[in-house]
Amino acid sequence: MSDSGLEGLAAARLWAATKFPYLATGVFGAQVIAERGSGAVSVDESWRMHADPELTAAWTPAQLGSVLVHHVCHLLRTHGERARATGVGPDEARTWVRAADAEINDDLVPAGLDLPGRPVLPRDLRAADGLLAEQYFEASRASARKGKGGWGAENTDRSGEAEGDEAAGGWVDCGSGADGMPRPGQGPGGLPGWQADLLRHQVALDVAAQGKLPGTVPAGLLRWAQQVLSPKVNWRILLKAELRRAVAEVAGAVDYSYRRPSRRSAVAGQVVLPALRRPVPEVAVVCDTSGSMTADLLALVLAEVEGLLRTLGLARQVRILACDTAVGPAQRVSSARQVQLIGGGGTDMRAGIAAAAALRPRPAVTVVLTDGYTPWPAEQPKGMRVVVGLIGPRAREAPPWARAVRVEAD
Repeated sequence: MSDSGLEGLAAARLWAATKFPYLATGVFGAQVIAERGSGAVSVDESWRMHADPELTAAWTPAQLGSVLVHHVCHLLRTHGERARATGVGPDEARTWVRAADAEINDDLVPAGLDLPGRPVLPRDLRAADGLLAEQYFEASRASARKGKGGWGAENTDRSGEAEGDEAAGGWVDCGSGADGMPRPGQGPGGLPGWQADLLRHQVALDVAAQGKLPGTVPAGLLRWAQQVLSPKVNWRILLKAELRRAVAEVAGAVDYSYRRPSRRSAVAGQVVLPALRRPVPEVAVVCDTSGSMTADLLALVLAEVEGLLRTLGLARQVRILACDTAVGPAQRVSSARQVQLIGGGGTDMRAGIAAAAALRPRPAVTVVLTDGYTPWPAEQPKGMRVVVGLIGPRAREAPPWARAVRVEAD
């Protein structure tokens, strides 16, 4: 059934766009589908809101518009994806939805959201305002409280509700857009993932632009927009992943060698059969010690690299090369504290990478720590994988043939 099957939808969208203009792109970007007999209002991860007209018939435009805004915020904050990342199972979906509701409502209810019934707020979960759904979820687990979760099916368990608490209409099922669990009948259609990402990014731009006027956008929503537009990536996790991938590709490679005869040689008579060997990768670290580098941050990152390689069992294989335009002698160390970062002139990581490739035995993986203000080789050195740690917020891009991780101070 088309959008026209839901009475009052146009007025509800107009109210939402007027009350929360910075969310208007998302409100009009969501497809609303009337589903009679469902007894609920839910949203899926393809930006489709499914609403029972019989349930919403008694709602005012402000109430229906508020429900639409609330569901759009589930999608903007990727609550379905985050539920899966948190490991929420079917038995905890209701608890997660309440936590996700609290993350939305603590911002928007004070800003004028007019939800039917009593919305879930952080105090209902015995938690402080301004937290994330994951934190509210843990708070709910700790307090072992049960309660309402939304508008729709009747809520029969009223344990833990505050005195005088009004039923929120019991929308226990907010849909897969809130808890990440597919529902029957939600087939193909709606927005593909890339369009949803573009829509989410546009809303973040609108929120950030409106947020330049003091007091016009709730603080939590403004923080969300800033995270979308300038995501804070944990460089340690990325560096660890890139090192693991590069080392695994080399360590996982097997070849035949006559250094040790095959165990099957006994049945081959006088024929010597080669044995399969799995090489232990050699690792080198090239440190940019030019005048533009920060010694403290370089030492921090070097310690992180050492720790990551120790977890891979490769710390004894690491050789360190200090490089500006010239390359110092290779240092094989057991601790980052033993490294002498000499230099201070110009920058040419081509010399450092070439020196690493000339080491014997040749390193299978070379980590380059630099701010990127350097010329690079035109192509990846043969037989050697390169992982680049770009130091500092203004670091330039690494060459496309290298795996790159941006490293910033904590």
